[in-house]
Amino acid sequence: MQNALSGSLPVIPLADVIAFAWFMASWAGYTLFADRIWGTRRPAAQVIHDYRVRWMERLLQRDNRMADVVIVTAHMRAGILFSSISILLLAGVMAILGNLGKARELASELSFAVVASREMWEIKVIVLLLIFVYAFFKYVWCIRQFNFSLVFIGAAPMPDDVTERDRKNFPQSGAKLVERGIITFNRGLRAYYFGLAMLAWFIGPVYLAAAAIWVVAVLFRRDFRSQTLQALVENEGA
Repeated sequence: MQNALSGSLPVIPLADVIAFAWFMASWAGYTLFADRIWGTRRPAAQVIHDYRVRWMERLLQRDNRMADVVIVTAHMRAGILFSSISILLLAGVMAILGNLGKARELASELSFAVVASREMWEIKVIVLLLIFVYAFFKYVWCIRQFNFSLVFIGAAPMPDDVTERDRKNFPQSGAKLVERGIITFNRGLRAYYFGLAMLAWFIGPVYLAAAAIWVVAVLFRRDFRSQTLQALVENEGA
């Protein structure tokens, strides 16, 4: 019985195992580096945190907080948009799973593609499906966090009622609350980047490994070396 069970399991080529391990290590490693251990070079998400602190400090000086509500609502709309797109992507991936024969036939016509078994194609499609499921949950969670931020802003004391404790604690707490929503949103966005890289796996494992490197390079450039980041740093102390 054990032989029968083991015989029914798909045989995964070593090259695919190594490429997928490299892909996941690249994703997890970059997320850890960008969100936690960025060292002396701060990413754009961390630099913008200082702007959020200044935003919350000025919020305490205003009677009308509608502008602040609009800012958080704009963040929520982005999360809602991408969560909706995630559902459409999931539907598309499910359609591929239902028409796997045609997809394999199309890929096999590429001269540089590596021929893979139907079982390997199923594994690849399921992994792609799980990536967009992960993205969907991240976007839904970021929407809820921005909801919390709106409540936090609504509970802010009016300028005449602000105490020294409020001036000290409120800006940092408010900025941190919005930042958690942004970090969650960014992780969902990274899932899109790496989900696109996953498409290279249908061509071959080497292409998957190369696509993972390319995505990390693109993300690093945008998070740590972009002109947008340079403009933020130049005006940080203004």
